[in-house]
Amino acid sequence: MKIMQFLDQLSKVIEDRRDNPREGSYTCYLFASGEDEILKKIGEEAVEVILAAKGQGHQRIVEEVSDLLYHVLVLLSLKRVNLDEIEEELRRRHGK
Repeated sequence: MKIMQFLDQLSKVIEDRRDNPREGSYTCYLFASGEDEILKKIGEEAVEVILAAKGQGHQRIVEEVSDLLYHVLVLLSLKRVNLDEIEEELRRRHGK
């Protein structure tokens, strides 16, 4: 499965958690905690990506970037920004 297909699928799961909260779900916890908590997590994960890149090895980079992408997807869902909009903007920037 291509990354955009998987991210789209994951986004749909996140949107479902937003619209249909489930007890014990970390995603639901983030939505219930609000925007500031989601932004805080994005900041923390961004720092962890930097630290991983500065010498913690390949696998740590993979893990931390995965965490960052997940939390960004939660923010996009909160703000109701569609991944198609992100793809469109990236394509526009690259002239495609």
